[in-house]
Amino acid sequence: MLEIMGKNDAAWEKLFIKYHILDEIERNGQFIISANQIKEFREPRLMTKFDHKVNLPKIFAENQLAILPVTRGDYSISSFSAYKQFDPPSGEVERISIPSHIQSLMPQFIVSEAIALNCANACGILEDFLEDEELVPTVSGRMSSGEFDFKIDTTLGTRIVSVVNSQIEIDAAYEGINYLSLFEAKRDLSDDFLVRQLYYPFRVWSNRVTKTVKSIFLIFSNGIFNLYQYQFDDVQGYNSLRLVKQKNYMIATKIQLSDIENLLYSLQLIVEPAVSFPQANSMIRIINLVELLYEKPMTKHEITSEYAFDERQTNYYTDACRYLGLIDKESNKNIIFKLSSVGYKIMRLPYKERQLAIARQILIHRVFNETLKLYLKCGEIPSTKKIVQIMRDSNLYHIGSENTYARRASTITAWVNWILSIIDD
Repeated sequence: MLEIMGKNDAAWEKLFIKYHILDEIERNGQFIISANQIKEFREPRLMTKFDHKVNLPKIFAENQLAILPVTRGDYSISSFSAYKQFDPPSGEVERISIPSHIQSLMPQFIVSEAIALNCANACGILEDFLEDEELVPTVSGRMSSGEFDFKIDTTLGTRIVSVVNSQIEIDAAYEGINYLSLFEAKRDLSDDFLVRQLYYPFRVWSNRVTKTVKSIFLIFSNGIFNLYQYQFDDVQGYNSLRLVKQKNYMIATKIQLSDIENLLYSLQLIVEPAVSFPQANSMIRIINLVELLYEKPMTKHEITSEYAFDERQTNYYTDACRYLGLIDKESNKNIIFKLSSVGYKIMRLPYKERQLAIARQILIHRVFNETLKLYLKCGEIPSTKKIVQIMRDSNLYHIGSENTYARRASTITAWVNWILSIIDD
């Protein structure tokens, strides 16, 4: 059984058994475990980094547990309410441009959180979102938390946690005339986040400056910046986090409707591949997965863990990438996904050409091609009934029931809408 489980799962199972962790939590509400104890079975940095709830080891998930650092080398395990769901991005997407005199920032080469933050600053995104002036990058990197106590919700009620010189990390901080804004930046699109990533830095710097401290989450993928500003209504309350502002920005593609029309009517359609027809509505997440695989090949387990998917979502999104010819699947001891030659070629293209190349990979499939043509003819997305009719005429692979047709039709609508979204007004 341990061979099937992930390495973290197996190691935590052994730790829970050796130290009777569940019994201790039942008696005292928490278990304090040291890095040295964890190291008996696996490297602590691999055993304690769970940025998303879905990353938690099986024994944690089954018992509604989470883990938080409390000193430089100690962690508290309890039934903490440690994570928060992201609100879906809402509102209009504001088009922005990289200043013409900046040559070293190119959308296709924004491959790290640090570069994404620099780009957001150069484009005026930070000044607009933070509503502050004369922004200067200040503190970043790893530092000590100092000492503070906080309240956190558990399944048994509110608990007080004491933090003494734990390590914290700040991706970036920008100080302006009125505020100190602390940033957590991510390149992977996920459904939730670990509140600690915002709360610990907030507590540290709220004690060090007199200005209001803003907690900001920045998510970047494929030229799109999603920014979230959170506020802790109770300084000592870990779960008092509240979203106060959310905005979206997109680097202008310079794509016109005529570019899409020229593409649409000049393509040669292909025979449908022997890959399950996609059930993955978010083209943004598909492209994000391709971006991550551009950095390195990943196993199915790594994608599930690092990308905050469950296994079913991993299957849906890797199948969608394979359907589009962007990634290949290799089966050896482990299933490994890596970019195809087409995927590599597309990821190396300039930004505008990359977007059009991805649109091309969608539109060489008859069902998407005809749906977009109908949209352009009628001025609106065709009905589900009409899309299902196109699907039936397109010899799609591995679609059986009537319900399956209807579910897959939503993917067609979503991908066509993505193509329309890359057109600059």
